[in-house]
Amino acid sequence: MLALTLASAVLEQAVQWKYGTAGTVGLLLLTVGIRSGRPVLSSTGAVILALLVTGPAVSS
Repeated sequence: MLALTLASAVLEQAVQWKYGTAGTVGLLLLTVGIRSGRPVLSSTGAVILALLVTGPAVSS
């Protein structure tokens, strides 16, 4: 359980470092949506993360 918590914290810091606040919000929505079983939240978080990841490729 400790390893999962540590991995989650490292992933969150990496996303925040690379994608800023919007990445953190996207990851939070995705995580909350999956844990609570609400597909709208998880889909919204996934779309935010996808837009952040593909944004530089689309604008080129």
